[in-house]
Amino acid sequence: MSINAKLVKTLRDKTGAGMMDCKRALVETAGDLEKAVDHLRKSGIAKAEKKGARETKEGLVYSYIHAGGRLGVLVELNCETDFVANTDGFTELAHNLAMQIAATNPIALDRDSIDDNVVAREKDIFTEQAKSQGKPDNIIERMVEGRINKFYQESCLMDQTYIKDQDKKIRDLFTETISTLGENISINRYIRFAIGETDPSSNGQA
Repeated sequence: MSINAKLVKTLRDKTGAGMMDCKRALVETAGDLEKAVDHLRKSGIAKAEKKGARETKEGLVYSYIHAGGRLGVLVELNCETDFVANTDGFTELAHNLAMQIAATNPIALDRDSIDDNVVAREKDIFTEQAKSQGKPDNIIERMVEGRINKFYQESCLMDQTYIKDQDKKIRDLFTETISTLGENISINRYIRFAIGETDPSSNGQA
């Protein structure tokens, strides 16, 4: 059955689960929001939201060097205990994140991390492009909003489509791993080096 995107967002806000998990839960429960919440809770996915408030003081710094040695990434991935930090699942997440960063070169961890001046500049550019096409103001506003959302999806690591699974966002990958490992997980910072680039791209999260 077809599931309304607004309903998916509502379920995500209530549970903290990933968008695809929410959509699948709604399909399984024929669009019943409360049953979908129960479905996610039973599968353990909804628990990730509660874990998100816990401190992450352990973890690892993971290094990834792309074939040929011309591109490399360092990621500091944090969790709650050294036990989880030493698990294969945690290391796998760090590896997949490093590969994602190497492939997509995100300029920020999430939307809140992007400099307001960068967003304002992008809005100005998109607005001028729309105006040059002779679009009316109400259409321009919608066009700019849509292009800014696409900009976020391309530029923010957590909003990016996962390169190994086009049906997932990186945020969904995080939610799934948190649910599986049973601890809060966060990225503290990352940095990407490439031959020929004078200023490596990096991001830090307070």
